[in-house]
Amino acid sequence: MSIHPYIPNSVPQIRDEMLRQIGATDIGSLYREIPDHLKSRKPLDIPDAYLSEHDLKRHLESIMARNVSCEEYANFLGAGCYQHFVPAVCDEVNSRGEFLTAYAGATYSDHGKHQAWFEFQSMLGELLEMDVVGFPTYDWGTAACSATLMACRLTNRDQILVPRNLSPERAQHLRSYVKRAATIATVEFDRDTGTFDLDDLESKLSERTAAVYFENPTYLGVLEPRGAAISDLAHKHGALVIVGVNPITLGVLLPPSKYGADLVCGDAQPLGVHMQAGGGLSGFIASHDDLRVMSEFPTLFETICRTERSGEWGFGWATLERTSYDKRHESRDFTGTSTGLWAITAGVYLALMGPQGIREVGESILLRARYAITRLSSIERIEVPRLHAPGFMEFTVDFSRSGKTVGEVNRQLLKAGVFGGLDLSPWYPELGQSALYCVTEVTSKERIDHLAAALEEIL
Repeated sequence: MSIHPYIPNSVPQIRDEMLRQIGATDIGSLYREIPDHLKSRKPLDIPDAYLSEHDLKRHLESIMARNVSCEEYANFLGAGCYQHFVPAVCDEVNSRGEFLTAYAGATYSDHGKHQAWFEFQSMLGELLEMDVVGFPTYDWGTAACSATLMACRLTNRDQILVPRNLSPERAQHLRSYVKRAATIATVEFDRDTGTFDLDDLESKLSERTAAVYFENPTYLGVLEPRGAAISDLAHKHGALVIVGVNPITLGVLLPPSKYGADLVCGDAQPLGVHMQAGGGLSGFIASHDDLRVMSEFPTLFETICRTERSGEWGFGWATLERTSYDKRHESRDFTGTSTGLWAITAGVYLALMGPQGIREVGESILLRARYAITRLSSIERIEVPRLHAPGFMEFTVDFSRSGKTVGEVNRQLLKAGVFGGLDLSPWYPELGQSALYCVTEVTSKERIDHLAAALEEIL
């Protein structure tokens, strides 16, 4: 066994003393609960240990150098993780030692972290026009799952209705997470517009329905114009309405609170957080100021209160007893790893941009997406957009008439330095060979023109 100079406790004597302290005879005894047939008996195909930290760093950098980033290639992928402009101050603040390193320190050791979290919740609540925002969850999917379980507890019902054109990943997440409390039933979408089929929704609403969950914009990029009608139908049957939303849209679109949402969830990643190999996600749940609803939040709340010193304010957790942090296995829902660092980052972004900045970002995205649709729609043998409804920054491109699959097109686009849209055909065969393309405020006219020229050559 190698002794690593930069890995703690790798000295055999220290390892053996640690095992002795916990009553274990060897490392293998720590894994005796794992069935033998699940254990590998062959040596792992890994290189010899790098005993120099510098050599290890150089080795990892050589592996990472095989990747191609969205800065080098023109990127038209979205579908839940987006390439937005990140102001330098976001990285400057979230890299401060007191924010970056403290995982779950107490108030006295956090040097303003609780106030930063409070400011994030306050500003996001203002953007959503909701009174209460919980501490961030791991991602949007986690937030949607917890919101649906909240609805089940609040209504004492056991069915959730969701659109069939939901993110496949989020749909799978919901089904696995809520199956202990509810069943998931899907509502069809209009094949021409991608919006909710209200007739199908009405036929599936019943006294079992705890909530109707939908997203605006939808996963396929179109805006849902009948949010109020969906909410009215759900409320008529005693069900709650949960709306998933991308917060960057709310500079130019009405927030879900304006068309009947009881709970709102989404992801704060577009608010100043870099894409990080598909990560950097940070889900949120928001509600109105309703004590009954607030009592069912599984996430932490930040609160503000006066201190003994006049003019001074304190910040900290509120009603901790609601959560798994206090009740542990006896809690009504479980909150796993939270994303407090991204909450601070999003708070910095919101404070920097302000209402006018958020509006300008939204307008810029709308204009660029419209240019991309107009430019691509002039190309023969493709249909842009496949779904004929207004959208925000994502839209569908159908390659069916070209005789090529989305996979073939994307492989050829890579050779031209372009990341093409997400292939939708495995999940939505009724849309043919369609892909979901994304344009944000950082997508330049030159890159859109480059995409169009590449597609014209490929097709």
